[in-house]
Amino acid sequence: MSTNLDVNAVDKKIQSIRQIASELKEIGRECPALDRNLVRLSASIKMLELNFSDVASLDA
Repeated sequence: MSTNLDVNAVDKKIQSIRQIASELKEIGRECPALDRNLVRLSASIKMLELNFSDVASLDA
């Protein structure tokens, strides 16, 4: 199956997710459950960056 994926658009969305996660981390400093989940989310965002954002930077 072939797809025409706009890697730059995906990269922008990933960066938006990273920004929102960072904002949530600031808001939820005193909520351990939120903090732990944001650590997991940050790891997933990092994997997305390795898969898409790095490719987008090569494409530019």
